[in-house]
Amino acid sequence: MLKIGILGTGSIARKMAATISEMDSACVYGAASREEGRAHKFAQEYKIEKAYDGYESMVNDPAIDLIYIATPHTLHYEHTKLCLEHGKHVLCEKPFTVNAVQAEEVFEMADKKGCFVTEAMWTRYMPSRKMIESMIGEGTIGEIQSLTANLGYPLLGVQRLTDPRLAGGALLDLGIYLIHFARMIFGTKIEKVQASCVLHEKGVDMSDSITLEFEGGKMAVLHSGIGSVFNRKGVLFGEKGYMEITNVNNPEKVVAYDQRDRLIGQKLPPVQITGLEYEVESCCRAIQNGWKECPELPHEETVDVLRMMDDMRKGWGMRY
Repeated sequence: MLKIGILGTGSIARKMAATISEMDSACVYGAASREEGRAHKFAQEYKIEKAYDGYESMVNDPAIDLIYIATPHTLHYEHTKLCLEHGKHVLCEKPFTVNAVQAEEVFEMADKKGCFVTEAMWTRYMPSRKMIESMIGEGTIGEIQSLTANLGYPLLGVQRLTDPRLAGGALLDLGIYLIHFARMIFGTKIEKVQASCVLHEKGVDMSDSITLEFEGGKMAVLHSGIGSVFNRKGVLFGEKGYMEITNVNNPEKVVAYDQRDRLIGQKLPPVQITGLEYEVESCCRAIQNGWKECPELPHEETVDVLRMMDDMRKGWGMRY
């Protein structure tokens, strides 16, 4: 059984702890926080064996196999390197780092240390990914020519999302899901990127519109935002019909229609704990097999997506 340490005790850390508590392949062995007493309270709540007041204590514990990093965006680079320096395998919450240069440095360090490391972009690991691929492969809507996807919530009251010092904004928090979604459908050969944004008064991107043109004339139109409610749908448009994915960042249902809007297919993903279990299971497999990355999300893909977002922000006059 893989022994996992959770670095950070915020909301996503709580969700991960609750998820792993129901898994057989892994357990949460320890939790760490820089706030005195917080890790102990967290460990008590989730029946975790060890609590550490400080991250250094956790990374020095030989009992821990893998560390899940659940700290704010701007700390991922520092904390991932800290874990790797001490020979720990790492699952780092998305975005892996705030820019591509940081990610390349981390992956180079992991290679030198012989450690496994991957980004916790959960949709990459979910069975819904293969379910969507299977429905596309059945050919019921024909060859897909274009897609749209949107993701947004009214989150302007969340301080970190409107703070440029914390790498806030819609793109790194939500738009990243849509870019990965489009690349899972159409691949990685993107010929043209057009991106625009509406800036918040504090200097972060509040709403983003992205158009990706892929090899073979395929197109993805993506829209994300932190100022309003979106329907969170992905729609694939084919020669003979279209396919709707409900809740694009945690798919709940995939439905296909013909050109007359008649239902021609539907699939539901398997019952899950929270959806986070799939990335943990992938880490377990990779470490057991001696792999240094997950096949669902190679290091090169993480870097490519970060580089795309770097270029978009550069065009908007932003840099993280």
